[in-house]
Amino acid sequence: MPHAPSIIIFFAAFLAGIVNSIAGGGTLISFPTLLWIGRNAIMANATSTIALWPGSFSGMVGFRRDLATLPHRLYILIVPSLVGGIAGAVLLLRTSTKTFEHLVPWLILGATVLLAFQGVITSRTTHRWPLAAIIAMQLLVGVYGGYFGAGIGILMLAALGLIGLTDLHQMNGLKNLLAICINGVAAIYFAFSRAVIWSDAAVMVVAAIAGGFAGAKLAHVLGRKFVRGFVIFVGLAMSVALFLKH
Repeated sequence: MPHAPSIIIFFAAFLAGIVNSIAGGGTLISFPTLLWIGRNAIMANATSTIALWPGSFSGMVGFRRDLATLPHRLYILIVPSLVGGIAGAVLLLRTSTKTFEHLVPWLILGATVLLAFQGVITSRTTHRWPLAAIIAMQLLVGVYGGYFGAGIGILMLAALGLIGLTDLHQMNGLKNLLAICINGVAAIYFAFSRAVIWSDAAVMVVAAIAGGFAGAKLAHVLGRKFVRGFVIFVGLAMSVALFLKH
């Protein structure tokens, strides 16, 4: 079956596009799939990043009405996303995969726990976190996103909740916009560094875009409570899988 790898990565990217649109973490579907079919780890990571990037556009379009009501001051988060994304991409191509493989489970687990107890945290806090703190946090998320990327959606949703956003669909719209910035600059750097397997990326781009649209529509149909539960479930599942791997 000469086309079997392409079929496998198409469905993996489609599912990753759905997951990224709703909760983030699609990288942990696309990246291991590329490894499973025998791709180099660094190139698989770069290829996954550049392939899933367009899917963030379709996911953002799906949440466009929710995004239209967002306070304009929050668009400042685009700046640390761009700066962090390029810094993380540069760091990835200058280090081995061992470091982030060990850090990823802890980062995702911490972000998932934070999101799960977001309501408790915000209800017992007399004031919201200042925007400056979230800008600094977004810079770190950007670096991590450019470096590996799995779970950046969960990290961003948790941070956005700490500055008072409560509408998960609105938060998902902004999360997808910021993911476009982070992964976009990383993708450009990977492309110029010749770290991308273009034959795989071409197949995955189409599938990820379709998955992004499907995920956005699915989120509205299923409701906010389900989406929040799904976000937490994805985060815990990714954490357990990576801990077991190591």
